[in-house]
Amino acid sequence: MALSRRTLLLSGAAVGAAGAVTVLPSAAVAGRPLRTDPFTLGVASGDPDHDGFVLWTRLAPTPLAEDGLGGMSNRPVPVRWELAADERFRRVVRRGTAVARPEAGHSVHVELGGLQPGREYFYRFHAERHTSPVGRTRTAPAPWASGGKLVMAFASCSQFEHGYFTAYRRLAEEDPDLVLHLGDYQYEYTKDSYNIPGGNPRDHEGPETVTLANYRQRHAQYKSDPDLQAAHQVAPWVVVFDDHEVDNNWADEAYEKPEIPQPDFLARRAAAFQAYYENMPLRRTSIPRGIDLQLYRRIRWGRLANFHMMDTRQYRDDQACGDGTKDCPAALDPARSITGAEQERWLIDGFRRSEARWDVLGQQVFFGQRDTDAGPAKFTSMDSWDGYVGSRDRITRGWVEARVRNTLVLTGDVHAHWATDLKLDYDDPTSRTVGSELVCSSITSGGDGADSVTGSHPYFPHNPHLRFHNNQRGYVLTRFTEREFQADFRVLPHVTTPGAPVHTRASFVVADRVPGLHQTYDRPVDPATTAARSGVDQAAETRAQETLRP
Repeated sequence: MALSRRTLLLSGAAVGAAGAVTVLPSAAVAGRPLRTDPFTLGVASGDPDHDGFVLWTRLAPTPLAEDGLGGMSNRPVPVRWELAADERFRRVVRRGTAVARPEAGHSVHVELGGLQPGREYFYRFHAERHTSPVGRTRTAPAPWASGGKLVMAFASCSQFEHGYFTAYRRLAEEDPDLVLHLGDYQYEYTKDSYNIPGGNPRDHEGPETVTLANYRQRHAQYKSDPDLQAAHQVAPWVVVFDDHEVDNNWADEAYEKPEIPQPDFLARRAAAFQAYYENMPLRRTSIPRGIDLQLYRRIRWGRLANFHMMDTRQYRDDQACGDGTKDCPAALDPARSITGAEQERWLIDGFRRSEARWDVLGQQVFFGQRDTDAGPAKFTSMDSWDGYVGSRDRITRGWVEARVRNTLVLTGDVHAHWATDLKLDYDDPTSRTVGSELVCSSITSGGDGADSVTGSHPYFPHNPHLRFHNNQRGYVLTRFTEREFQADFRVLPHVTTPGAPVHTRASFVVADRVPGLHQTYDRPVDPATTAARSGVDQAAETRAQETLRP
């Protein structure tokens, strides 16, 4: 009896014996043979185009080795790969050999083109006598293709120590066509330095990440998690980093805390970028060059959607007024930029050229205004777009003046679900809505979190454009069609113990050519599992989640 597709993928089972495998010739490379499974970090694919994508794996028989080499010797290893039209590899359409080299952490990036658009494919790798798990991926529709639908999930903020990655497992079970990861894929802290109330259920291995060996080891610890591996196996990912892939709240060449000098910060940044590329399914255009890594890019899904993937860390001005949440006049300086001038021009040019039904900004930090104080002063986060008001205004006006048909901003970072109407003037409640922002909660960061009554958050009265908030862990599942965009806020009741179920807490729809969010579903708080909290309690909890960093 044939395995079901979901059973095959989510079990992580390799299918080396399920179908005929042609062993490709490869020149033996002198050195110790691979005596144990080198595919402990799983497989992944990413950056789909209409005719191809990237296939990824990394060899690491001992993934948590302190030297970051994953138990590999200092020799290149030929890795054979196969791409098939079926999960049992009876119809292999491409095969070849790549070389896993020590200077690249024995990672493999196979960048394929010339495939059929809008098709599902399956892939696997072989190294000596070992075979990897099977991954599923797909190409995007043809550039001229209209209609159809896209199921896409997006996530962020997976702090290994704060809980189990059950949300990744549940995301995999949704069977998405595409996954966006919006940053904080891994965290830099050593154990016992970033703790949740009640203590962390798991610990990081190794010191705070500073060197290439440190970052390689940390990525390997995360990639060893079977729930994360499952999410990578079922669909292509499109990734961007935020701060914790390097250092909390870094900004271009500035590190977080000036009072704690980091004289080697640029070497740290270069090491973090190198490890990030080695561990992500990125194209060769993102190979780091010292302290630089080209990450902003555009993914086209036919004429249904453009995904403008952004980098709001590498080119930004330093946070104003010493960072934090405060009333800061410098945040209004129009010269300040969170994207840098070149990326801003690239984005606005993309708006002008777009023929898509939906234009989507995949980015890291809160875009819409979020004033935390009910009084006349404006207290906002200097690490978000509120700290770069000129940037936000130029980009918002950019899509309005380009007559973009529908604009959506997707965001991570703040460890809570939010839904927001975007405005040209947030201080004028009558200002027209020009787009929508959906913010995903964390996979684990902050621990279990808690539910609350919709509309009870104390920021809502003086931020009427804020539409929804929930402080449970989870991800957002979306569906794109020509007629509408739907977003389901998926939440888990707990992450500090494994195996939690998932449910939809709220759903919103954006209709074609009708800017703004329309709520279609709201699951009431279950008093048997969590009590509704007062506005004061909720505000305190939210601030704690957003500032719980050493």
